[in-house]
Amino acid sequence: MNILHLLIVFFVSMVPLIELRGAVPIGVGLGLPEWLTLIIAIIGNMIPVPFIFWFSRKFLEWGATKKWKPLRNFCKWCLKKGEKAGKKLVEKKDSSNHAAETRNGIYIALLLFVGIPFPGTGAWTGTLAASFLDLNFKKTVIAVMCGVLLAGLIMLALSLGLFGVIIH
Repeated sequence: MNILHLLIVFFVSMVPLIELRGAVPIGVGLGLPEWLTLIIAIIGNMIPVPFIFWFSRKFLEWGATKKWKPLRNFCKWCLKKGEKAGKKLVEKKDSSNHAAETRNGIYIALLLFVGIPFPGTGAWTGTLAASFLDLNFKKTVIAVMCGVLLAGLIMLALSLGLFGVIIH
């Protein structure tokens, strides 16, 4: 087992948009044990989550005040989208007789959003959305972690099938 291969999987799983969805096939392709690939990719994918949750909104608010126009415009756009989504969520929650059930449904939706490996859906995006929506940190981390595990299992199954076909 090559430590460099483990580090590649670990650091690729931290990269936004690529995340575990890219790291697992790389690990399988490098010949790492499947269980180890999955564990390393999950750990790498989860390390940025608390930082994204706690600091992304602060960064965007800071960036929205800067003179450099591309940064300012991007940050303002992100804040506007996040606030709009948050308002919709509050309206739905307030109009529902089952506010607690609606609130828990958000975490299930977050798990599925992170867990189904489509482009743009992952721990980074899911955590950023949760931060904008002022969701509970602990419940967010649990939902994202379960979603990352689901995505990892899906990607492992797809990778083994793909590499099994290539090897045979």
